[in-house]
Amino acid sequence: MSASPVDADRIPVIIGVGQINDRPADDAQGLDSLGLMRAALADAERDTGVSIDGRIDWLGVVDQISFPDPDIHQHLAQLLPRRPAHILRTREASGDGPVRLINDAANAIGRGDIRIAAAVGAEALRTASKRTKAAAGAAGAGAGGSNSLLEAAKAMASPLARQYGLLTPTDVYPLYENATRSAWGQSLAEAQAESAAIWSELSRTAAANPHAWLRKEIAAEDIARPSADNRVISFPYTKLMVANGSVNQGAAVILASLAMARELGVADDGLVYVGAGAAAHEDPDYLRRESFTESASLNATIKHSLRFNGLDVAQIDLVELYSCFPCIPKMARRQLGWPLDRPHSVYGGLTFGGGPIGNCMMHAIACMVDTLRGGDGNGLIVANGGFATHSHSIVLTTRPTRSGLFPQDYSVQAAADETRRARPPLLNTYVGPGRIETYSVPYDRLGAPLFATIVGRTPDHGRFLAHVDRQNVGVLDFLTSGRCDPVGARGQARLGADGRVLWDGER
Repeated sequence: MSASPVDADRIPVIIGVGQINDRPADDAQGLDSLGLMRAALADAERDTGVSIDGRIDWLGVVDQISFPDPDIHQHLAQLLPRRPAHILRTREASGDGPVRLINDAANAIGRGDIRIAAAVGAEALRTASKRTKAAAGAAGAGAGGSNSLLEAAKAMASPLARQYGLLTPTDVYPLYENATRSAWGQSLAEAQAESAAIWSELSRTAAANPHAWLRKEIAAEDIARPSADNRVISFPYTKLMVANGSVNQGAAVILASLAMARELGVADDGLVYVGAGAAAHEDPDYLRRESFTESASLNATIKHSLRFNGLDVAQIDLVELYSCFPCIPKMARRQLGWPLDRPHSVYGGLTFGGGPIGNCMMHAIACMVDTLRGGDGNGLIVANGGFATHSHSIVLTTRPTRSGLFPQDYSVQAAADETRRARPPLLNTYVGPGRIETYSVPYDRLGAPLFATIVGRTPDHGRFLAHVDRQNVGVLDFLTSGRCDPVGARGQARLGADGRVLWDGER
């Protein structure tokens, strides 16, 4: 479908993508996040095949945590040949950030505000960790590394979550994993087999991706099986099932109006059109959500991103289903109707492709563009941020999009909220009979459970938390053995000496 000159100036296309993996012999000599962003932008400009020559009107930067700097977007803008008129940074280092930036840039092009935009992000956690350890050693403070991730998690957690040790993603996502396994009627073995099959396919994709951080295909049974090199991080997740944030990676995407792309002389087979997106979010306090068996926001963004683009799942050729932990792509593929035996990623996911905190999907977008170019197809990207908190899906396509698609209101929050059930009241302290709604069991480095946190429900449907100490081996074994489904099991909540509620389960 051809576009008129006026239409062509309001149609957003991606004209360049860049990715950087920084792996020096000495990690302390690696680039910092700003250096990675600058390198990724330069790589993206080379990919366009033309000279942008300081024409970027809009710069969007994904926030990062490796080298904290609230003005990193301004500092990056100062390094460009010309300071863009529009400069912004995402509110946090959240996995939905890259997709949101692409959608925002497409809207700015659709409004006629800009003609060229760049979205970029990076994390240098390997560099930051190495430098912190070196500095601690020089000061005689021992060999301990940076605790910035844990401290940031503690700062964001509610007092109740902190009291019961629900701090990091490895503490929280098992709540979804264990609840969905039960809701879908799966045994532990069946659920682990599904996770391992998806993750083995992710490793196969990464092995073929020159930009992936870990390029080795791993068999499903080796992903599921705990070992010295694949310890259990938090039940039921092994190390090879969780995001790998210990990376130095940067990625950038350059967009332009279709008219500007043609004016610059970008080859037609180098263009990928931006389709409409959809975004929604959950309550930021995951303990106050209505359920751990699904995400209304995830469901709504997948459904409406397809609807906004006039597509159904049969017309989707490629997907990137966010893969920080298996529960997210497993929920997404069920909403989408995506078969288990089809690839769930074009870049290798957050374990193997690399998990640079909030910028993972910028790498996925770059790989999606590379994969789509020169062909005839549609790709769907499903992004997730926070603790299954933020969702933003978007379509990329080689097929010319219709005039007037942008600007769009991508919020589908109302549609997500319409599908919600009543939320259970959250009780700070509860003593009495209850049943298990879901649970989380973090492990130590020797492969033993540290403790368990029970999310319980009262007889009148209130929600409470309870602690299981590591000495309570009977309950811990019941939760992790797989002999039966602990969800729904009854027990007794009692008040412990330290003020926490303790769980005595009926086994």
